[in-house]
Amino acid sequence: MSNHKETPKVSTAGGFVAGALAACGAVTFTNPIELIKTRMQLQGELTKADAHIPKVYKNPIQAFGVIYRNEGIKGLQKGLVSGYLYQIGLNGCRFGFYEPSRQILSEFFYPEAFAKGQIPQNMAINVSSGFISGVCGAIVANPLFLIKTRMQSYSAAANVVSNASADAPKIQSVGQQTFYKSPWDGLKKIYTSEGIKGLFRGVDAAILRTGAGSSCQLPSYFYAKNLVVSNNIAAPDSILTHFLSSSAAGLVVAVVMNPWDVILTRVYNQKGDLYKGPVDCFIKTFKTEGPTAFYKGFWAQLFRIGPHSILTLMFMEQSMKFVAEVESFF
Repeated sequence: MSNHKETPKVSTAGGFVAGALAACGAVTFTNPIELIKTRMQLQGELTKADAHIPKVYKNPIQAFGVIYRNEGIKGLQKGLVSGYLYQIGLNGCRFGFYEPSRQILSEFFYPEAFAKGQIPQNMAINVSSGFISGVCGAIVANPLFLIKTRMQSYSAAANVVSNASADAPKIQSVGQQTFYKSPWDGLKKIYTSEGIKGLFRGVDAAILRTGAGSSCQLPSYFYAKNLVVSNNIAAPDSILTHFLSSSAAGLVVAVVMNPWDVILTRVYNQKGDLYKGPVDCFIKTFKTEGPTAFYKGFWAQLFRIGPHSILTLMFMEQSMKFVAEVESFF
């Protein structure tokens, strides 16, 4: 039996705070690649795969250079405030509700073990708990994710006539362009034109996308961590253990979530009713662009979700300890 330390026990509110702190710390570093991923997923939307239309963004590194040259650092960090607010709602719920969900399900399916103070590590229960907490986060954070997506897809360089020299790098817009001055401006404009319903546009797609990602992120992280520790690869609380476990979780999430993420990005970014919902988006995308369209932006997704998972889960270990210490005083 392993003698490694258990994750610190905190209240549901404490888990929400710890999750929010960890995610906000991570998104500060990963927001630029999130922006690149969004634009790559919208590129060539509903265009035949054999149309041979020149790609604005060819790969994550080239895309970074194009956006930086045309829009600067400010352009790469577009949507960051919305990202903070979104992460607070999403990951606060995901981490805050994960353990309570796992306890409730464990008590229901394993009442005898639960009565003895034992919560078995069951993969099905862990996945279900991740899905439940992810769905809660997706619903709560949907308005900010919607605004963040639209802000990141909008390119000022492509929508403003420039006096740049003829040899300056050219950039074209991808997807439908919507301009918001700030998250608050976005909330106001959407509510004014579409009401509450508009703020929750795409929530069904968000539930599928976030539920898929959440159902495998935490279980794969803890599974990988247990393998690392039980095989004496690294010490239980070492940075290497957290890094290896987070890397494994990031890879799993990227593979599972990318198709749902492409659908969500497109449903969010539409101005009108190009897509009736996630199923309609799936069918139209598949018929027009083929199955490979669902892995558009995969490398950007991997470069985003990998570091984001690593940073979030590493920060989570520390923020949980911090919150546990704070709660111990009360």
